Amino acid sequence: MVDSGTTIAANAGKGGRANGGKAGEPMARRRYQTGCLFTRGKRRKVWVARWREPVLRPDGTIARTLRSEVLGAVSEVPSRREARKLLEARLRPINEGRHRPQSAITFDRFVSEQFEPGVLPTLKFATRQIYSLLLHKHLLPQFGTQRLCDIARAEIQQFLLVKLKSGLSWETTNHLRHLLSKVLGIAVTWGYLGENPVRGVRMPERTLKHPHRFLSVEEAQRLLAVLNEPVRTIALLAILTGLRVGEILGLRWGRIDFVAGTLRVEETCYKGNLGSPKTHASRREVPLVTVVLQALLVHRSRSLDTSPDALVFASRNRTPLNADNLRKRNLKSACQFIGLKPIDWHTLRHTHSTLLHALGTPLKVCQVQLGHSRLATTLEVYTHTLAGAQREAVSKLEELLFPSVPKFGMGERTQDGKALQIQ
Repeated sequence: MVDSGTTIAANAGKGGRANGGKAGEPMARRRYQTGCLFTRGKRRKVWVARWREPVLRPDGTIARTLRSEVLGAVSEVPSRREARKLLEARLRPINEGRHRPQSAITFDRFVSEQFEPGVLPTLKFATRQIYSLLLHKHLLPQFGTQRLCDIARAEIQQFLLVKLKSGLSWETTNHLRHLLSKVLGIAVTWGYLGENPVRGVRMPERTLKHPHRFLSVEEAQRLLAVLNEPVRTIALLAILTGLRVGEILGLRWGRIDFVAGTLRVEETCYKGNLGSPKTHASRREVPLVTVVLQALLVHRSRSLDTSPDALVFASRNRTPLNADNLRKRNLKSACQFIGLKPIDWHTLRHTHSTLLHALGTPLKVCQVQLGHSRLATTLEVYTHTLAGAQREAVSKLEELLFPSVPKFGMGERTQDGKALQIQ
């Protein structure tokens, strides 16, 4: 017995019309369906609807599959009549012949056959590495065996919340959301899926599992005093320019203008692989102060190759240095030597942003300096408050409003141990 959906598709391909409709009019299905409606659950009952709809097989032919969907809670949709109206709305495109059959391909098959060979190679090396890790560690175990058309928005929302509760950071969970949206968005573009179910999924308010660290002026000075070259010059560049460590390791001599006192960020390095900067905003020109220029000149005098295309920081084989090795072997030991908790290279970038902010630098200037696409990233992620800055701010406000009030030290007390009172 030939399925009605298959017959209709065959007739449409030959220019035929189902049910005697006129050319150009929406094609009606031969089989009108009302679907099945029932409740499920004990403590929180929900309305569940089932119906059959046409889907595309991997070979391109059309089949019919049983579709199940939760329409809503019984507390929100109290009557069967209202639930029936919701079901009719779901079935209307199918019964009127306007439904676009979706592919029955599974998520893991689409990833392995389409996304990984067709999309990943077009991305930056660092992005490919991160996407591959997230796919195989998180997304494929959860959605791998499901058909693309069966992945529901509510399931995605619950998946992200569970990941957060399990201890995954907000940033990593948001990366999962973005990657899943990208995969399913490609499926929509390539005709495997009708719509992207990630749209409408919301992340909770941003929280930091581990607050970003930054160094005080005194800590930065102590660190620079004990670092050996070339790590000291790398750290100096990070603190006084805000460059990412990958941008520093991808820097070439031809992009430093010692006369104008600037450098151009046009390349970045990730795990030994050189590529284009992270974003369009990352391509920028950064001013260099005297102490940085002097350090770079001294470093150049010791370098084996100072041609314009040569890397500023290179191994003996003239290949890029490894940021992780430098952190583990040099930065970590230097921190231990001065009694500082271990830091990473990004800590120095946060230090640059925080010190600029403490000096009253406009946020827009900080954004350009750091190469951020969004001002919110500069303000919310990279800008921190130095110790004592809040007290200094309110003290200035007090002086403005009450200039004649005598000032007392925070620790001053009377002989009986009571705090001093302003009369």
